[in-house]
Amino acid sequence: MSEAKAVTDDSFQVDVLDSSDTIMVDFWAEWCGPCRAVSPILDQIASEHSDKIKVVKLNVDDNPAMAMKYQITSIPAMKVFRGGQVVKTVIGAKPKPALEADLAEFLA
Repeated sequence: MSEAKAVTDDSFQVDVLDSSDTIMVDFWAEWCGPCRAVSPILDQIASEHSDKIKVVKLNVDDNPAMAMKYQITSIPAMKVFRGGQVVKTVIGAKPKPALEADLAEFLA
């Protein structure tokens, strides 16, 4: 199981939007193979860069309101939030070097 904190429609405001941290939300579902493939990579990034970025997970099947609000039409989808705003979107499972390249501005 992932080390990332699970967030819900109900906790999203406090856990993500009101946070002063840079937060990456992994929008995923249990039936999604690519979601399961990218999960350990996100755990590694979260662990290695815990001082720069926090990773949380939102199950789109259990939390449709946030998935709809952020127009999640393909998963895995990762959105980086800073100050309550989406500042980066990454779609699809990628190897760790590619994800780190996508997130370089937040990991530096």
